[in-house]
Amino acid sequence: MPFDITYYIVKIPVLLFAITVHEYAHGRAALSLGDPTAKQMGRLTLNPLPHIDPVGAICLFLFNFGWAKPVPVDIRYFRNTRRDIVIMALAGPLANICVAFLAGLLIRFLILPFEIYLQVLLWLILMNLGLGIFNLLPLPPLDGSHVLENILPPAAALKYRVFRRYGPLILIGVILLDNFAHTGIISRILIGPMLYLAHLFAGDNLFFLLPLLRQ
Repeated sequence: MPFDITYYIVKIPVLLFAITVHEYAHGRAALSLGDPTAKQMGRLTLNPLPHIDPVGAICLFLFNFGWAKPVPVDIRYFRNTRRDIVIMALAGPLANICVAFLAGLLIRFLILPFEIYLQVLLWLILMNLGLGIFNLLPLPPLDGSHVLENILPPAAALKYRVFRRYGPLILIGVILLDNFAHTGIISRILIGPMLYLAHLFAGDNLFFLLPLLRQ
């Protein structure tokens, strides 16, 4: 693809928005469950800078999936610890999926003949779905790992917690294999659900916009 500055002008703000919505939702959910830690540490904000994890942002930018800097949480504030951790962990991915749903409605019902507008909508739906679904994978340090750990029976959760320390290395290894050895591991897991939900939200208009990614 030839260099197109418009591509980056659109993609970078959408990426930052997706990360910010994701982490803000975690912090807001934690606050609603009684934990003010994120708010006290300046993480309950729509300013993207405090939320950026450099490696996760680069992966999201290059590969359309990634992660952000985890919101600080003090589970001692939670009344029902295991349940509340699951709610807090799910809040980020669900927020991204909601943004993708809204972008899909605009694609379905409000197509306007402006290329930048269409690119923004396309990246909004794909990046938010990519970030949301990727973070639901049960691999530490992703949100899905917190969900799995806290729905497992206590004995199994304890064994899984031991595995957590190796999670980031495994995750980076899978990403490298997927993109440089072309194993397609993450693609096979994510692309199907992403396209299914994107089409569900946006309808057939999605397919008219997808060629914009190759321009």
